[in-house]
Amino acid sequence: MIKDLYKHRFEIFFGTQLCILFGSLLFPGEFFENILTPILFLVNTIAGIFLVSKKRKLMWFLIILFGISLVVFGSSMMSRQADFEDNFLIRLSVYFVFYILVTHQIILQIWKAKRVNNLVVIGLMCGYISLGFIAFFLFTTIELVEPNSFRGIVIDTTDTSMGLDSIMYFAYITLMTIGYGEIVPVTPLAQKAAIITGLMGQFYLVIVTAIVVGKYIQHNAKFDD
Repeated sequence: MIKDLYKHRFEIFFGTQLCILFGSLLFPGEFFENILTPILFLVNTIAGIFLVSKKRKLMWFLIILFGISLVVFGSSMMSRQADFEDNFLIRLSVYFVFYILVTHQIILQIWKAKRVNNLVVIGLMCGYISLGFIAFFLFTTIELVEPNSFRGIVIDTTDTSMGLDSIMYFAYITLMTIGYGEIVPVTPLAQKAAIITGLMGQFYLVIVTAIVVGKYIQHNAKFDD
């Protein structure tokens, strides 16, 4: 059963990512942000652990991160408002490290795939979405450490949903290099982070996606011959 689930590791991870990104379209905003989003991130963490389960040392490291996120999530549910920012920064750091490691493994698995099938294509999409999450955690950390780093985003510790939605939106708009301009990085640190995010998106499309497409064309050419 575990082997069968491992074959669908990218589908499971991809499904949890979509729930995090678009679940607010189906549920009330405050309920989704305060209750469902932390739970979905925990489920996504479990899916990520399962995705790297063949790397034992890395798997156990991610399990430790999962335990930390559980403890911090539980304490943040019971803590006072004054402790919110500290707990939130710890959770951001945990998820930031988690997504860097898992994204790296996704890219490696895609890179080493000998043939391109549905699993590889979904893995390719997982990797791209994961880059957006990395940018989201990076931008959020910068905004919390240096408030007003982004013009057009305000994070209020009494209601974080509006600010976090804006940061998530800005992360993916920057990753896709669309740049509508209603949210602008105004500090040097935020500007550098925006540059890094745009480069990550372009490198992923130009290098990783190109390699997958090349393997697909090469495989089909051999099959036709």
